[in-house]
Amino acid sequence: MDANQKRKRIYWIIGVVVALVIIGAFLFFRSRQSQLASDAENEQETVTAFIGKLSASATASGTVSPGQETALSVEMPNLVKAVHVRVGDHVSTGDVLMQLDTDALAINLAVAEQNLKLKEASLADLQAEPSEAELASAQAALLSAQAQLDDLLSGHTAEEVAAQEANLRAAEANVWAASAQLNQTQNAVKPADIAAAEANLAAAEANLKSVELQYTRNPDPDDFTANAALAQAREQVTSAQAALDNLRAGPDSNQVGNAQASLSASAAQRDAALANFDKFNAAPTAAQVAGAEAQIAQAQANLDALLNGATDEQLTAAEAEVAQAKISVADAQAALDAMTIVAPYAGMITAVNYAEGELASGPVIELIDDSNLKVILEVDEVDVGSIQVGQNATINMETWPNEEIASEVTTIAPSAITQPGSSLVTYEVHLSLSDTELPILIGMTANANLITAEKSDILLVPNKAINANRSTGTFSVNLKIDDTIEEVPVVIGLRDNQNTEILDGINEGDVLVVGNIIPRAQFGPANR
Repeated sequence: MDANQKRKRIYWIIGVVVALVIIGAFLFFRSRQSQLASDAENEQETVTAFIGKLSASATASGTVSPGQETALSVEMPNLVKAVHVRVGDHVSTGDVLMQLDTDALAINLAVAEQNLKLKEASLADLQAEPSEAELASAQAALLSAQAQLDDLLSGHTAEEVAAQEANLRAAEANVWAASAQLNQTQNAVKPADIAAAEANLAAAEANLKSVELQYTRNPDPDDFTANAALAQAREQVTSAQAALDNLRAGPDSNQVGNAQASLSASAAQRDAALANFDKFNAAPTAAQVAGAEAQIAQAQANLDALLNGATDEQLTAAEAEVAQAKISVADAQAALDAMTIVAPYAGMITAVNYAEGELASGPVIELIDDSNLKVILEVDEVDVGSIQVGQNATINMETWPNEEIASEVTTIAPSAITQPGSSLVTYEVHLSLSDTELPILIGMTANANLITAEKSDILLVPNKAINANRSTGTFSVNLKIDDTIEEVPVVIGLRDNQNTEILDGINEGDVLVVGNIIPRAQFGPANR
């Protein structure tokens, strides 16, 4: 055998050996894969697709608030007369909580009511038909005004002229009489009167001396006649002396003053009579005629108003005044009522800001409705779109974390809440609280689980059976068919913290393998 043939044989042997090695490796890997598949089948957890009910939810935290809270206030400062409640008291709708002073406001109401009565009476007068007496009075006023104008334009009768002249002459006569009385009073004392008084005094003195002389000759205290004569003589002397003194003193100043005053008054009356006489005889002026004509026009207008009734404008104005008066009464009544602070609803008193005798202003009493509690959440804008009014929810209190309270969404705020310097946007969501025996207090922290969606009779698999490809956004499951396992793409829907809805890809009853089931060969010590 030459060298070339030996080389070919060696190559053939080597080829056979390589082929055997490859076949052996293939058989080994095939056997190993079957073993691994068998091991995986024995070790992997399996689940079954089933028909069930699923709810999707969002979570948020908030605080417990009262159904209502109100600060009852007074607009104007006023004195507190009585306080009927204390903090913590429970009250019913309409209960009187505080009474403020009403004296001044009661007077205002009485004035407003009286003004309303006057306005209503004025309106009633405008609406009523005129009485016969009112018509007669208006007609008489018109006739009188016409007569006055006629007198001005037609002049005076002889009798009217004679009467004016008689008045003037009487006034002048009174002046003359008063002047004469003043002269008489001023010149009442004459020398002859003084001389006569002096003579009368001398005679009285002489008579007194004669009586005294007779009495001294025959003094007798018991002689009544003699004693009376002596007293009378002395009285005559005193009276004569007084009369003489009065005459010597001149006329009485009071009498002179009265006479002068009487003369002045008489002169003033004469001047007035003279002025009236001159005015009476003078021709009427344009102003007098115009004034008389204006009186006629006014009297005619008054009569026409009675005959024709009130105009539409007058009735409208009067009705407006009545309406305004009623508003004033209502305002006064409201102001008076506001001084009695009453509970607008049943609830609990949380603050009493003033005591009896203090001057109150602004909020005086604070009240909450503690029978209708609610939870106010701040929900992220990502979740708020899936929340609707009437949606069910469950609530757990921080104080009692294991107790669930049924709830319902009652209000969703239309505007967002933002914090300066933060990009977080939230919305207030109000939840009602169902009846519970838990002693829940205002301000407690509550955690809410809001059910955003709920479906029944849908195909579900446990979440752990879903494989997610984050890079492609697709999902799959490991479907077991007889002895083989196949990765099948699926379309998912709702999910909660346990199960996921399957919209397409598998059927009810399909068995799924949980986890990664693709076998991988290992070499080296780890494979032993």
